[in-house]
Parts: sequence; structure tokens; C-alpha cells
Amino acid sequence: MKTTLIVVHPNINQSRINSALAKNVESLANVNVRYLYDLYPDGKIDVTAEQAELESTDCIVLQFPMQWYSTPPLLKQWLDDVLTFGWSHGGEKQALLNKKLMLAVSLGGPESAYQPDGAAGHTVGEYLLSFETIAQYLGMQYIKPFITGGSVTITDQEIAVQAESYKAVLA
Repeated sequence: MKTTLIVVHPNINQSRINSALAKNVESLANVNVRYLYDLYPDGKIDVTAEQAELESTDCIVLQFPMQWYSTPPLLKQWLDDVLTFGWSHGGEKQALLNKKLMLAVSLGGPESAYQPDGAAGHTVGEYLLSFETIAQYLGMQYIKPFITGGSVTITDQEIAVQAESYKAVLA
């Protein structure tokens, strides 16, 4: 099974978590890692190239830090530009039908804060519901997200453990 990992972090070189996760899976033969902010520093997405990559894969993993309970802006733009009517939905062609979609999300606060009675007031799943809805709409299989909480306080050892768990999930 071929997996396309799309890393969407605006400052990947300064990221401890997202950088470690992505670098740890680059050696996997079945995983193609793509850094969107490196590919499109001007924000002009090559839709044809992105669609061709998605057509050639079995599983799409979107990896990003949760920012203001949402995604980095380039990921939203990527969704808007790439998932076009007539290609992914709304026509005879449903290019992503039966493919898998997984999210790998890092959180600034601890995962325990993402509970109805926690500081965030909602679960991580509730914040990510739009992705589950997109997957369903496109006929994709939504895989349980890979969550890394506490990016502000996580230790290097905890990051290494997470990176190995991530590699095992994507292997």
C-alpha cells in the first residue's frame, strides 16, 4: 500500500514534533513525504501535480499542527484547490473513492485539555470533524487520527517514542 504523507507546517525547520515525525518515516519505502510549504512557498499550488500524486496513492496522511483549533492556511487552500468538482466529486470521476485518509495532528496543549470539561471545551475529534465529513463525502475511509499532544512541554524522549509509534502506524 502506497502512502502519501502531506506535511503542512509553516515552519517545519523550527518544529520539534512535526519535523521528527516526518523525518522518521522518510525511510519507509511505501511512504512519499511531501512538505507543502517547501513545495509552494508562494502559495501557488500545482493542482495537476497534487491530483496526480493523490491518484497514485492508496492512503493520504495530512500532518499538521492544530492552529487556533484549525489547520494551517496552506492546508485549507490545498483542500479548496485540489479537491475539485468533477475530479474528486460531483461527476463521473471520483478520484479518491475507497482511498484512506488519516490525520496526524500536533497540539500545543496536552490531549487531556481537549475534553468537554477541559480547557479547549471539545475533543480533538470534534475539531477535526470536517475532515471526517470530507472523507465521507468523497467516499474515502477515515482512519483514526494520530495525535501528539503537549508540544510546548513534550520531552525529546517522548517525541522519539511518538515518532516510532507513527512509523509503525505508517509502515
